[in-house]
Amino acid sequence: MSQSSATPLAAPAIQVPAIQVPAVPLLQLGTWVVFFGLLAMLAIFFVSADQGALSLFAGNAVHEWVHDARHLLGYPCH
Repeated sequence: MSQSSATPLAAPAIQVPAIQVPAVPLLQLGTWVVFFGLLAMLAIFFVSADQGALSLFAGNAVHEWVHDARHLLGYPCH
């Protein structure tokens, strides 16, 4: 019996391309941070608004929609 130098169970080597992570300019990243920061502040305003002098909508609808979120964030509403 002759033995070959190649092993029959060896898998062929697979070339995997290198992954390149794109560079993000800080100015572009800062713009998105400011945008989402303002969006978060608007959401907190609606959660914390008690339908008083600063309310945008008349009635009690916004208060009822965000009632549980108010309690979660520690705002009193009763």
